[in-house]
Amino acid sequence: MGNRAYNFNAGPAALPLEVLEQAQQEFVDFRGIGMSIMEISHRSAQYEQVHQETQNLLKELFNIPEGYKVLFLTGGASTQFAMIPMNFLQPGSVGAYSLSGAWADKAIKEAKLFGETAIAASSKEQKYMRMPDLSNLSLPENTAYLHVTSNETIEGSQLQSYPDTGNIPLIADMSSDILSRQVDVSKFGMIYAGAQKNLGPSGVTVAIVREDMLEKANQSVPTMLRYDTHVKNDSLYNTPPSYSIYMINLVLQWIKRQGGLDVLSKINRDKTSLIYETIDNSAGFYRGCVDVDSRSIMNITFRLQTEELEKQFAKESEQQGFVGLKGHRSVGGLRASTYNAVPYESCKALADFMKDFSKRNG
Repeated sequence: MGNRAYNFNAGPAALPLEVLEQAQQEFVDFRGIGMSIMEISHRSAQYEQVHQETQNLLKELFNIPEGYKVLFLTGGASTQFAMIPMNFLQPGSVGAYSLSGAWADKAIKEAKLFGETAIAASSKEQKYMRMPDLSNLSLPENTAYLHVTSNETIEGSQLQSYPDTGNIPLIADMSSDILSRQVDVSKFGMIYAGAQKNLGPSGVTVAIVREDMLEKANQSVPTMLRYDTHVKNDSLYNTPPSYSIYMINLVLQWIKRQGGLDVLSKINRDKTSLIYETIDNSAGFYRGCVDVDSRSIMNITFRLQTEELEKQFAKESEQQGFVGLKGHRSVGGLRASTYNAVPYESCKALADFMKDFSKRNG
């Protein structure tokens, strides 16, 4: 594959080249059955095997303990923002949220439609340029759950550790950093993530739900929006996004071949340090947006002195084969998304380009 772009898109994002090549190879004839996996019944033995294997691989790589179910859902993380309060926010209880940026804010807005919410911690005052401090939370007795966003894709901040919430279920939106590092899953009542950043293509959302959460769930929720529907039917209540799930399967196999999450998380730290060091050693030419101790290893956000220069940087980087370096339209600036599938070489090329650009324009 000669001419691959340096893909720094925020999502849908880079997929590993060898995964794409394997999917291409199997596209027309999946494992000798004379059909594409896109064409076969989700009730067929061949698909069910992929479906099961994908769950098992995720459990193995992410170290998911007994007592948790892996679900494949649709509607993106944005639908989860509503499903969580619909299922878990009972009358008389409070949904607690950490307000850490644009995505946390969206989750809270949805929860308000269904019940009482509370902001347990916030970094709004700091314009979300750091993660809220979650070390000394005092959550009221009637807290239904604490919801955190592990990585704010737009601002470029990431939780460095998770709070211990005792008996109160901790729910995390890990859409943009799931499987980028090892996490103690047993701390969580639920983890969810849209696939299109670290897991696969868009179209499927993975949810990891602790089974005891379902015993207390609201019953008067539409069938498709109830977690127990999907648990009881092994995510096959209706036709699942089977091709996207198959692609997750290939990505998980790739992660396993890399040596699992410990290896990946080291590569992620090494490759993002190349870019952060370029920013920090640029004598102020580049400016990292987020406080150093909240910096994300998935989304690196930075600014230049003027918007003119930023436009020039975006334009020249595109001419050099870099894709997706403009910041989110709501915040401007520049952003490099360095998910698992973005190779070390792409980050090295970006760091070199940044050094060259600052020499020419400094």
